[in-house]
Amino acid sequence: MNAPAAPVFHADAALVEGAIAIARVAAAAILDIYDGEFAVERKADASPLTAADLAAHHAILAGLARLTPDIPVLSEESADEVGVEQRRGWERLWLVDPLDGTREFVKRNGEFSVNLALIERGEPVFGVVLAPVGGALWHGARGGHAYRRDGDQERRIQVQAPPAQPLRVAASRSHHSQRSDDFLARAHREAPGGIAMVSLGSSLKFCRIAEGSLDLYPRFGPTSEWDTAAGQCVLEAAGGELLDPQGRPFRYNQRDSLLNGDFIALGDTALPWRAWQDG
Repeated sequence: MNAPAAPVFHADAALVEGAIAIARVAAAAILDIYDGEFAVERKADASPLTAADLAAHHAILAGLARLTPDIPVLSEESADEVGVEQRRGWERLWLVDPLDGTREFVKRNGEFSVNLALIERGEPVFGVVLAPVGGALWHGARGGHAYRRDGDQERRIQVQAPPAQPLRVAASRSHHSQRSDDFLARAHREAPGGIAMVSLGSSLKFCRIAEGSLDLYPRFGPTSEWDTAAGQCVLEAAGGELLDPQGRPFRYNQRDSLLNGDFIALGDTALPWRAWQDG
């Protein structure tokens, strides 16, 4: 028997437009620094940190404090300040990556994003992803639709099903593994028309699948919860899925660790990804 469908999340206009406005303020703060000279520091895990990460973080915290003062915020740049027991007690929270793709920011290739996701009881119910370079913005809500907004023009987006031939597969610009290579080799052998690789940074990969310009994104290696939550919400609202290796949708703030495991992001949910994973 299939599990009952999750209830629709009714994102009112004030919440949607308020979150979009906050993401745009953060993007403007990022671009102010991107257009000049900036230093690159290293966090304890050796990942890069710039003034842009922090400027966007403070802009988002200030904006969400005004928009939804009763909802706590878990941001990449302040997660260490929040204890496990404290955050696990939050049934509702904003999960935020102020600058997803800092490595791409440092490379100045434009492939970075601002991510805001509203989480309820572990499920992403509303998400916004904004690409500061170019200004494209995607948003979606659980049980609703997904949209792309360019300036003041907005259109509904959907995944492409059946997918393109060859299958358009997203690859991270900054992360690589042998397991990914093995998965892609099997997909290339078995998918009609093979596969075509497209390198792209940050959560923009989820949005490209959501709008039908990519088909698949396999990720074998660690990411953090703030890297995927907003993109997952947009992707699911567009008809796709983000699944763990057992086929379960990702859930958030449910464990002591904020690291994700492996995942597959799909446009066409009928793709035989299990066979490609298992060989």
